[in-house]
Amino acid sequence: MNYRETLSYLYAQLPVFESQGAHAYKPGLERCEAMDDLLGHPHRRYRTIHVAGTNGKGSTSHLLAAILQSAGYRVGLFTSPHLVDFSERIRVNGEAIEQQYVIDWVEKWAPCGAPASDDSHSLMRFQPSFFELATMMAFCYFADREVDVAIIEVGLGGRLDSTNIIQPALSIITNISFDHTQFLGDTLPQIAAEKAGIMKQGVPCVIGECDDERVRFTFEQNAQLHQVSVLDFACDRPQIPWVRHHTFFNIYETADDGTLQCPLCGDCQPHNANTVITAVHQLRQLGFNISPEALQQGFRDVVTLTHLRGRWETLQTNADGSIRVLCDTGHNPGCFAYLGPQLMSLHQAGHPLQIVFGMVSDKDIETVLRMLPRSDAPGAAVNYYWCNAPTPRALPAEQLATRAAAVGLDGQVFSSIGEALDAALQQPGIVFIGGSNYVVCEALSRF
Repeated sequence: MNYRETLSYLYAQLPVFESQGAHAYKPGLERCEAMDDLLGHPHRRYRTIHVAGTNGKGSTSHLLAAILQSAGYRVGLFTSPHLVDFSERIRVNGEAIEQQYVIDWVEKWAPCGAPASDDSHSLMRFQPSFFELATMMAFCYFADREVDVAIIEVGLGGRLDSTNIIQPALSIITNISFDHTQFLGDTLPQIAAEKAGIMKQGVPCVIGECDDERVRFTFEQNAQLHQVSVLDFACDRPQIPWVRHHTFFNIYETADDGTLQCPLCGDCQPHNANTVITAVHQLRQLGFNISPEALQQGFRDVVTLTHLRGRWETLQTNADGSIRVLCDTGHNPGCFAYLGPQLMSLHQAGHPLQIVFGMVSDKDIETVLRMLPRSDAPGAAVNYYWCNAPTPRALPAEQLATRAAAVGLDGQVFSSIGEALDAALQQPGIVFIGGSNYVVCEALSRF
């Protein structure tokens, strides 16, 4: 099989959460522990950093990877989901996993025709999910490429996530808000308890944002239960007392680490930056050699070093250098608590907004819609272009339009993202593309 055939085989054979939702979710560590044993525990051959949280996991993971790479470490990075190609999920020093490695690994460990009860060397006999198999592939790849440290992003939750078989040097939980409530619970303490499942005995844990006392209590109780060595609430010791927002980057004046410039310029990013700086302080205590220069370079060059995409990213500019098209992968209320006001600030600055938007059906759609700029807001125009996210989980554009109209958001319905984008580009102002990873994926492919 070639690379595309290999991926098609995996997608066809394995439950894939991104397309199937709840049907593909396989909580529990038993399968991964069994597969890990068969593979010889590859993740034990390098140090790991485990990153969980409702939002900000990707930005935090990529920033840490860029900083450690700038410090001279060989760094693995495992994230999900991918936007354009599967290989984005598994990187070493920013370079995506080789297609031939994917082919060879699948042929060796998950061959076509498995599972077979007498095939003791096939991982398929454990009936893994797509994410579980991708996790195992990442662990093997990092071992084979002899990384010094790997940043491992949790897929969903924490306690029962397949990545939770590792014994990390540091655990990080970015924040807690409502998402995947059908799996993690419908209260913030319940969700926090699931995320806190990544805490390990003797391992320091950094908590990024925590402004709910019930959530704090849950973390403190779980830290005692898991006997973590240090529980460090980054929000208690702000490292960034001053932020200057520019169109294409943020400048952070830090308490102890000088001035940092970062191209991740969403309004949520100062919180992620504070979490990352606190994590770097913990890593230094653990013996990681991270100089001030490496910290500065990692922040400044995070996009070029790790190829992070889709975080308040400008995809096209006007002749004068101003923003024409931008996108963001935010897809839940926690994200739009920042994205909604940031879009409104563009509108209030006099920019007409053309918003290309689609969502999947298992999100808190009404809450997200209520956070968006209203079509009847005074000032410049706000137009919506409702479209279908390219996944079986998508909410049909017609239904999205109906729900949006109920909260004062009027727009046109399009059968495809391409048609919606073409229509939006015919109008003046700023085109924003979002609501789902799948919508942003289509935009990235085009631009």
